Amino acid sequence: MERKNIQRLLKEKGQLLAIGGHDGLSGRLGERAGFDLIWASGFEISASHGLPDANILDMSDQLAASCQIDEAISIPVIADCDNGYGNAVNAAYTAKKFAKAGIAGICIEDNIFPKRCSFYSGTRRELVSGREHALKVKACKDSTDGELFVIARTEALIAGYSIEDALDRAEAYSDAGADAVLIHSKEKTPDQMIEFSRRWTRPTPLVAVPTTYDTITAAELGTLGYRIVIFANHGLRASIRAMEQAYAKLLPAGRASVLRDQIVSLKDVFELVGVAALEESEKKYLPTAM
Repeated sequence: MERKNIQRLLKEKGQLLAIGGHDGLSGRLGERAGFDLIWASGFEISASHGLPDANILDMSDQLAASCQIDEAISIPVIADCDNGYGNAVNAAYTAKKFAKAGIAGICIEDNIFPKRCSFYSGTRRELVSGREHALKVKACKDSTDGELFVIARTEALIAGYSIEDALDRAEAYSDAGADAVLIHSKEKTPDQMIEFSRRWTRPTPLVAVPTTYDTITAAELGTLGYRIVIFANHGLRASIRAMEQAYAKLLPAGRASVLRDQIVSLKDVFELVGVAALEESEKKYLPTAM
């Protein structure tokens, strides 16, 4: 089967929109909604295990979740591979495993191992050197013969470094062969993203994750040069709110009928998970009762 090609999609559409997912169902919902890509979100996958996003789950856990999503959909998956789970040797092994599994792309960030979610509070976070991360990027590209789409992510702005530092790192990652560069920011306005894009002169596409600076549109980011926009955790956060509200209503009522207007029908679930195809396979391959 041909690998789902992100480069080709970028050429065709100009800008790609991704939604975070953590399992086959969330991935299928994202595809059904019309997103171009599914971001196999480390944040969402960790949260779905009831765990913080801090390298507690390992590469195998992330790979299993990414494969589950990929098998459920026809659009490409980009796997959030944190910091590559170690040094450049670890990152290269990670890239080979994801490429062999048919995942279209991965993203690796310049946080140290173990990482902490970009939005967790605490002291100034440590990053590996720009040179070290550039070599990780090169290792990932070399180990997959350039076929795997590799996004190099810098946490420089998250860590409190300057725009100049972020640019230096991003340029080094671009020179190392990154297919795209993700600039992360936790500001409430997009000012850092706007300034960075105005000073970016390389042809390497930029990636934005508008989680905290959430008023700017994807189209506006596109005019700034952000050719991939990732809504990284909004599906999970929406589902948490919906479940909390449903449970709060169901428990005191003690009867399921109170949720009729706010839940999908069983038929909708059957359609989403492919029960019709199951029934066709049963008719075709299972012996009839005597």
